Amino acid sequence: MTDIVYKIVPETLWRTAKEKGVFEGAEIDLRDGFIHFSTGAQVRETARLHFASLTGLLLVAVDATALGEALRYEPSRGGDLFPHLYADLPTSSVLWEMPLLIGVDGRHAFPEIMP
Repeated sequence: MTDIVYKIVPETLWRTAKEKGVFEGAEIDLRDGFIHFSTGAQVRETARLHFASLTGLLLVAVDATALGEALRYEPSRGGDLFPHLYADLPTSSVLWEMPLLIGVDGRHAFPEIMP
């Protein structure tokens, strides 16, 4: 579907994952049995709905092709297909990570390199 998927994750949780070399998921991921991702077209709305005004977050870009068949696109919000990873996320598949800061408008400010 897309070559890059995005994960919004607390920086402290991500730091632990990098030390282990694998991200096992945030609380919601562990509860649902898969790691939630968003496409570039979905990630801003994900931030607005689930992370509004939260600080200490990172935006992590992941090479979707490196995840293989464990990454599935499934209907979710509004019937849109969202990427879900049915495995741990190896940090070696990460393309980049950056702080997801709050802009002057009170919303998260996404990097200009995003689609």
